[in-house]
Amino acid sequence: MVDTKYRNNTIADFIFQLRKANNLTYAELEELTGVSRSVLNRIERGETKRLEFKNLKAVAIAFPAHYSEIMECYLEEESRINTLFEVLEEVTTCEECFLLVPKVAVRILESHSVETEEALQRLFDFTQTVTDNSLKVTLYTSIIKFSRERGVPHYVAKGLLQKYLIERNDLKQLEESFQVGQEILHYTSFLSREGKITVYFRMALHAYAIKKFEECIQLCEKGLLLEEEDTGLKAKAYLAMINSFSQLGDYESVERHLNIFEKMRNDFVVVPAKATRALTKARKKEYDVAIPLLRKYLGELGKEYSLHIADELLEIYFQLGDLESIAEILEKEEELLPEHPQTPHKYITVGRFHRYKGFYHLSKGLLDDGIENYVKSLKAFGYVSAMKEKDDCMQELLTYHIKLSKSLELKHIIKLKEAYE
Repeated sequence: MVDTKYRNNTIADFIFQLRKANNLTYAELEELTGVSRSVLNRIERGETKRLEFKNLKAVAIAFPAHYSEIMECYLEEESRINTLFEVLEEVTTCEECFLLVPKVAVRILESHSVETEEALQRLFDFTQTVTDNSLKVTLYTSIIKFSRERGVPHYVAKGLLQKYLIERNDLKQLEESFQVGQEILHYTSFLSREGKITVYFRMALHAYAIKKFEECIQLCEKGLLLEEEDTGLKAKAYLAMINSFSQLGDYESVERHLNIFEKMRNDFVVVPAKATRALTKARKKEYDVAIPLLRKYLGELGKEYSLHIADELLEIYFQLGDLESIAEILEKEEELLPEHPQTPHKYITVGRFHRYKGFYHLSKGLLDDGIENYVKSLKAFGYVSAMKEKDDCMQELLTYHIKLSKSLELKHIIKLKEAYE
């Protein structure tokens, strides 16, 4: 066992203690590491002022139980920036050393061998090569913190943007990651034109996903002032803006912007433009036009939009009390529902489908089937932390049972409780 007091001493002390604790001669350690005994001897005597990382790594591999400790000890003494990047590359590819990543990042940024901005740029460039997103976030966080402390807002902005673009993909933390995005808005003057466009359009999509419709519109409008090309991102953000106007009941703006949207030179536009025209007619309660269009598009526009069209038709048919048409759509579940929803809006629409189906089954007296679909609905809403939808779902279910003066069975309560939580 290595005496822990040596862990706070030099790397020379540490290697000496490891060799002794394992009863190894220099010749035996040379055989294990490939490092010559003369070099090992000089390392232990502290005569090697510039211990090469390749030698240190070879020794660390020979003592796997102390690998991370050896790296950390070496880190305390090493200040050469190129060598520190070698260490960083090592600790970002070794799971046991992940905790050392922020320490190495700080050592790089505090290195006096290069200018502050050069160190920041080199670390930023390195971070973009890392494959593990959690490590990327850790490194960007180090860049942001150091840049704030040293007054380098350009890298605060770049770091925040990259961190946001990773964290926004966590569908269970959409509210939290949106706050990170809002922080970037204070630094947009330090971003490139492309960076600003990315922030405004990505955040517009994000705002729509969490039902911040007015913010979606404002953010998209800022992006539109900068982006002249009809890119796919611009088209998607523009559609989110149109849908936000629709959610706010401003159908005049919906139709005005839809006229512009339809003229965009982007392949993405054609299908959603048709769907949005039909959905707008439905929301304006022009059912004589909307229903035939929606039924036509249900089979024409592909799986990407069929679920949303079905959702709108179900809403209409429930309002009209057309149970036969409801049953017809619910029977298409297998072809309508995606196996793996990719967006918050998709998860919510899946949840609404199961909620409709649950209510339909209850109205037919099929209690077990009804509860099973409410459970599926709660799970879909829960996946994207759609609390209002979850609460509305439970409220509807309870109201239905109170109206019928029926009590929920214990087995149903347990299932619903588990799904809700």
